[in-house]
Amino acid sequence: MDELPLVTEADHLEGARNAAVTLLQYGDFQCPACIQAFSFVHQVRERYRGRLAFVFRHFPLLEVHPQALAAAVAAEVASESGRFWAMHDRLYGLAGELDPASLLAAAQAAGLDPLSFSAQRGELRYAERVAQQRAGGVQARVRATPTFFVNGRLVDTSFGYTALHDAVAQAVGS
Repeated sequence: MDELPLVTEADHLEGARNAAVTLLQYGDFQCPACIQAFSFVHQVRERYRGRLAFVFRHFPLLEVHPQALAAAVAAEVASESGRFWAMHDRLYGLAGELDPASLLAAAQAAGLDPLSFSAQRGELRYAERVAQQRAGGVQARVRATPTFFVNGRLVDTSFGYTALHDAVAQAVGS
């Protein structure tokens, strides 16, 4: 299977839902390859702004990245305040250093109230959202992070992110 279900209201989306091109990433905030891909993906998002919808879904690799789940939960808490993308960017900016103090500092930098953030992080609903996104990735046969889909089709980036740019450019028509 190399196609994904449609983007839903539950997804984290930057751009217009009806954009001609949808770039979807399954990612892990502690994954070195995701951290490396972050700046490249940011450039693609900027270059095709207005023509691209970017969707991020959590896929923490729990066996190898012990802090990834806590970071994903932190991003979900930020989402409640409309600050998902600010937190997303800050978490990747931490380069995998996702201890509780770093998560709290990232939340403050993303504009969240530290007391409210700390209290909400323990709520089960946020971990459930992460688990649902991860389960969707398992169903789509995601095995590693980052995994990218352009307009529902898997893009193989195992030999570099140029393939991702090319897939987006082709879909955009430029």
